[in-house]
Amino acid sequence: MSEADQLHQLLHDRFGYQHFRDGQEETIESLLAGHDTMAVLPTGAGKSLLYQLPAYLLPHGVVIVSPLISLMQDQVDRLRQRGEKRVVMLSSQLQGPARDQVLRSLASFRFIFASPEILANPAILTALSQVQPSMLVVDEAHCISQWGPDFRPEYLLLRQARQAIGHPRLLLLTATATPRVRRDILAKLGLTGDRVHQVIRSVNRPNIFLAVDRVANPAAKDERLCQLVTSLPGPGVIYFASRKLASQMAAWLQEQTGQPVAPYHAGMTAVDRFKIQQQFMNNQVRLVCATSAFGMGVDKNDIRYVIHYHLPANLESYMQEIGRAGRDGKQSVAILLYAPGDEGLPSQLTTISLPSVDLLTKVQHHQVRPNVLGDDQELFTFYLDHGYQPAQIITAFRQRRRQLAISLQKMLDYTNLQTCRRRFLLDYFGEEGADFPLPCCDVDQPRWGKEITLPAAPAVHDEQLGDWHQRLRRLFNQPAD
Repeated sequence: MSEADQLHQLLHDRFGYQHFRDGQEETIESLLAGHDTMAVLPTGAGKSLLYQLPAYLLPHGVVIVSPLISLMQDQVDRLRQRGEKRVVMLSSQLQGPARDQVLRSLASFRFIFASPEILANPAILTALSQVQPSMLVVDEAHCISQWGPDFRPEYLLLRQARQAIGHPRLLLLTATATPRVRRDILAKLGLTGDRVHQVIRSVNRPNIFLAVDRVANPAAKDERLCQLVTSLPGPGVIYFASRKLASQMAAWLQEQTGQPVAPYHAGMTAVDRFKIQQQFMNNQVRLVCATSAFGMGVDKNDIRYVIHYHLPANLESYMQEIGRAGRDGKQSVAILLYAPGDEGLPSQLTTISLPSVDLLTKVQHHQVRPNVLGDDQELFTFYLDHGYQPAQIITAFRQRRRQLAISLQKMLDYTNLQTCRRRFLLDYFGEEGADFPLPCCDVDQPRWGKEITLPAAPAVHDEQLGDWHQRLRRLFNQPAD
């Protein structure tokens, strides 16, 4: 049996699929050939299969680095539901004798999930080095570039962690990464593009209609949001930058619309988040008011709309989040609500107060206590503890600040477009000249939500989706004056 036949048989027998999706087979063949591989595939392209299938053909276990405990737990649960028992999650929740037992038996596991913070632990690395994993997977690899410098600096230690566990072949997975971000990811891992096989597919999701709704003020935004939620059949997701507002708006929208609405954010207990996620998957909840904590690992294919109440900090995050709509390939819509001054919040959230080089030097030489550095003391002491000099740290953070400002400006440019929004996004992600069907956005259909009164609709079930698609087609295809 050829290798291709073996892969297809395994795909069918273990995973129940008849065919690979675009990009999957090329990625898996690259990994089995021993190549470090980066796969940039659109949301919903089946990225978990890219490490799960090879794991059954490789001699030792696979380590999967994941940014969220909830995402790891979701993957662990799905593997166990398929009958896979050789799976474990290494996290801060695993402590004492239970952790010691797991570390002694790591060689018996096929799938080992871990956060970047856990892989910074010398005891964990020592245990993994004795296993000699066959593959290291970095899920949501854009986090290395987006979070590594100033939010989760342990991502910057993955290069050393890989060396410590025996330099296994590497798989980098993400749905959104511009050419610049791809280069940055590789550079932070000590790699170059010519040494990594890259499987790049378009970020374009042609079934998602793109729209920006500009409103005069926050009150008008709330009124418009309520109108949209009433008019657009769900399921739907609304993204907020604030946990508090996500909870408040969930309660308000349920009161205003009578729909089953729930909040979802990292400030909720794990049990409550799991409950909401399951209710949403089962259509008991039709609308989720969420922060960015929601979405990774939520494999619901019939989300019909995604609305952003707050302006995202960058186009990468925006594409990640709107990509959760329409995974079934059917017509869906992504709407960004914008009021003048909305850019102030993401600018505030991404701003770090930089200490002086002199103050960092005093902390470095133990002349003052680290708490003089304020709320970000752990971040700055991380770099000092890992050999960075104070002037290097300040220079790096100033460069990072400039890049964040550029990213936010690109997001603002998107809201102000007078030309095709999809073309702008594809150009940003390095897909200049890519073709797509029209109309695709509110620039092509300026009356889509202004002069047309959307018909109110109750929550729809699968058998009613045909009606929903008809209404969307009428909505998007109204001729402009």
